[in-house]
Amino acid sequence: MKYGYNSKIIAQKAAEDGTIVHDLVEKYLNGEELTFLDERQQPKYHPDVWKMMLNFIEFWTLFKPTLIEAEVHLFSDILKVAGTCDIVCEINGEIWIIDLKTSNQVVSTYEIQTSLYKACYEECFQKKVAKTGILWLKSGSRGEDKNGKRIKGKCWELIEPTRKHDKNIEIYKALRIIFDIENPKSEPIHFSFPTVVQRNH
Repeated sequence: MKYGYNSKIIAQKAAEDGTIVHDLVEKYLNGEELTFLDERQQPKYHPDVWKMMLNFIEFWTLFKPTLIEAEVHLFSDILKVAGTCDIVCEINGEIWIIDLKTSNQVVSTYEIQTSLYKACYEECFQKKVAKTGILWLKSGSRGEDKNGKRIKGKCWELIEPTRKHDKNIEIYKALRIIFDIENPKSEPIHFSFPTVVQRNH
């Protein structure tokens, strides 16, 4: 009897792949050497994961961003939100907030996330972010934009928001009101436990 993948397994696999790609990108940006094969010439990663990593390298090589921060922790006292931004870089003299995505599709809420990162970064560092984008590493793009208007290559593209920054923040605030109504006592879970244990003889 054959058993198909159930949706939870597929979602878990996709999440794991995304985590691995993010880890590889961070190592690459930190100057580490990355290899697909191990010492016994066996693959260390799923080919799809490695392809997405190569897509990122192509983007970084072709458009030559200047790295400012990678995996930077951000927060906003004003918006009461925090998160970890994948990449802050400079392209053509402008500061970009870039979020990496390895999903099969790009959804509209992603740009709300990048707008929040922009707001957090500007609040934390007092620097103006010119642009935000989703670097989709699993795109169906067929190659470079021959008109030179878009940043894209084969199987990847940098997608800029369709809404203005202020509109995305407005949407977040509305969603936050609903969340707070549904979760009136929402707060971080605090707990304590011993860090050293030993069995008594």
